[in-house]
Amino acid sequence: MTDNVLSGADLKIVADENIPALEHYFGDLGTLVRYPGRTLTQEQLADADILLVRSVTRVNQSLLEGTPVRFVGSCTIGTDHLDIDWLERNGIYWSAAPGCNANSVVEYVFCALAGLGMDWRGRSFGIVGCGNVGGLLQKRLHSLDETCAVYDPWLPDNPDSGSLEQVLSQDIVCLHAPLVKGGQYPSLHMIGEEQLTHIRDGAVLISAGRGAVVDNRALLQLLQKERRFRTVLDVWENEPGIDKELLKLVDLGTPHIAGYSLDGKLAGTRMIREALSSALDLALPVVDGGGRDESAKQQVGSGVTPAELLLQMYDPRNDDSRLRAVAEGTEPMAKAFDRLRREYPERLEFSHYSASAHHFSEYDKGQLSVLGLSCN
Repeated sequence: MTDNVLSGADLKIVADENIPALEHYFGDLGTLVRYPGRTLTQEQLADADILLVRSVTRVNQSLLEGTPVRFVGSCTIGTDHLDIDWLERNGIYWSAAPGCNANSVVEYVFCALAGLGMDWRGRSFGIVGCGNVGGLLQKRLHSLDETCAVYDPWLPDNPDSGSLEQVLSQDIVCLHAPLVKGGQYPSLHMIGEEQLTHIRDGAVLISAGRGAVVDNRALLQLLQKERRFRTVLDVWENEPGIDKELLKLVDLGTPHIAGYSLDGKLAGTRMIREALSSALDLALPVVDGGGRDESAKQQVGSGVTPAELLLQMYDPRNDDSRLRAVAEGTEPMAKAFDRLRREYPERLEFSHYSASAHHFSEYDKGQLSVLGLSCN
């Protein structure tokens, strides 16, 4: 953008307070002002050049009209919270961070299965939505020699493609589709009353993409009648004011944190800095690392099973317990849900750990290595 009047030294940047490493990645570019992302107002953007958000902020005409904002960066993988058509019509550059937390979500899937006590080895997987997250899960499953079927109408040439009904009938069904409300392949309530009947008895349903891909009312009504399969929900309709009755019936419920590893968050912030440099033609210097020592490894215990090792690195049952505790408390659900996300404890991905695994079989060591854990 050769006619850009902004420079990399005098930008006013308004950012969601929950975006990590803002000073590290954007502190050299001007003034940083932080606000809660869910309650961001037009008045707070009255003199802003750059807006940095996460998925909780609806970025549209009502938020931006009349402001000087020239770039919107979403430090998350989704874009359904951005009115992209309006942004582009009004000459506002935008970027998301596709794939930044894909590995975190994939690790969540395996830790959720470990938390349920389900051995994924030898099980069939169904993946709905095979973008950055679903595609990485598919790749990892292939490396683990596990079978999978994929439903993604945008990727008809995927070698594992099957019908939605076929995918939903696998042992472990993982939902990673984006939320699309119109067009040729809408995903809003794609998994409704009829589709839920295709999930087999004893299966596991894991939803870690967008909450409204599943009709939560239909799921609630089914679980109230019978619990034929186990259910893991990280994403919900009507976040943050989620359905407490549905939470009571799922086997694991977490507050939209599957992608909340520190690694994924830092990657999202870094990717938006790079996108800003490209979009506004600022030739910004590269900033890496987020201030963290990437070489240090934390040791996890020996003398345990592979599943127990995974849970030592990340145990989603702790997030489930915290969510259920606030649902039973007096704090409004929406406020509590957001607080759990805001105060989320630091979570590192498997690559930051090593394990003494001399007692494991070569098969188990190979499996752990594929998942990212160093075995010695």
